[in-house]
Amino acid sequence: MAEISDAGRPGIRTGTFARITGRVQGVAFRASAKEEADELGLIGWVRNTDDGAVELLVGGEGPAVDALLRWAEEGPGAAEVGSVQAREAAEEELQTLPGTGFEIRR
Repeated sequence: MAEISDAGRPGIRTGTFARITGRVQGVAFRASAKEEADELGLIGWVRNTDDGAVELLVGGEGPAVDALLRWAEEGPGAAEVGSVQAREAAEEELQTLPGTGFEIRR
């Protein structure tokens, strides 16, 4: 995968896209995911989908990404996570990473 150097993201070559299903909307999943990602020093975004799932795209150090994905398997206290399907992000998806920080998208 080519190195992405635009928008202030030098060195982000790979990322992870995850789709989380279950009771994950209306339980502060996005806000909690942002808090976790911020603590781990990750960049990316999280959003709700029309079918009731949550998607996230994350870039950063492997151990920190793994920690966020492990957190997503449980989510915040009110969540009931059914599954977390994660895969390497496509180059086009990596282009949607913010320059810095972790965002909640609508």
